[in-house]
Amino acid sequence: MKIAVTSTGPTLDDDVEARFGRCPYFLIIDTDTMQFEAIENSNIALGGGAGIQSAQLMSEKGVTTVLTGNCGPNAFNVFGQAGIQVIVGVSGPVRGAVEQFKTGALSSASEPNVASHFGVSAAPTGQTPMVQPMPDQLGQGGGMGLGMGGGRGMGRGMGGGRGRGGGMGKGMGRGGGMGRGMGMAAPMGMPSTGPAAGFPEDAGLQNPEQELAALKQQAEILEQQKQQLNQRITQLESGRKAVAVIDSEKCTGCGICEDVCPANAIKVNGQALVQPELCTGCGLCVGECPNNAIILTQQKAGKAGK
Repeated sequence: MKIAVTSTGPTLDDDVEARFGRCPYFLIIDTDTMQFEAIENSNIALGGGAGIQSAQLMSEKGVTTVLTGNCGPNAFNVFGQAGIQVIVGVSGPVRGAVEQFKTGALSSASEPNVASHFGVSAAPTGQTPMVQPMPDQLGQGGGMGLGMGGGRGMGRGMGGGRGRGGGMGKGMGRGGGMGRGMGMAAPMGMPSTGPAAGFPEDAGLQNPEQELAALKQQAEILEQQKQQLNQRITQLESGRKAVAVIDSEKCTGCGICEDVCPANAIKVNGQALVQPELCTGCGLCVGECPNNAIILTQQKAGKAGK
């Protein structure tokens, strides 16, 4: 299995970097042989879009999982589209983090854990900054694992937009979606009890009422993620693709989306217009729009936008 780990340096003995898009190095690791490729992150100095560009690089490298300290919504959306699971909150030496992953001790995230542009003002390399959790983020107290992988997906992200006239604007939106992830060590099918199946390691030490409450919470999480997986399967089987769509009532024609689009799929003539056949669904325009006028939707491949 090929995974990627954000790192403060080019070796397995360096520490996991807390920032994703602006980490100094990405280590692409074969978990079977522990052979790796160290990639110096050229996106670290970008003014915007570092997370999206870095996420696209991980997709091009063919990784199935990314281990990092923190991941923002724009990069998280790209990972969702690529079917890559993300594990956040990882720290310590890279080698140790990989071993934890191989034993199933790490659970994939169901949502981003920091806001857009987190890395711009993060602590210096090698230091883990204090992070305010995203709303509705589930806690990890008492050894309770989040179980099977998280949802990714398409939706409206949070991000800052820069107007051509020198003004500054920020957009806030909701990113929702479906994705896949296998954060547990237990095989698919009927799980056995115990830590390997995603149950709390101290389950046997709890009284029956505590254990029952913990198991009900775990079952609810698994049911929600099963629904997300089924919805994602339906999307893939339908042959749909992610395409940016403009909300004409919110679009001011500022041109930022046209400037940042790497596929030249957006043209502005009074208002922004998307050419669906060129749009790759990267989500960069979503994160940079100052008016929240762009969302990612699922459309049939080859279907013209309205």
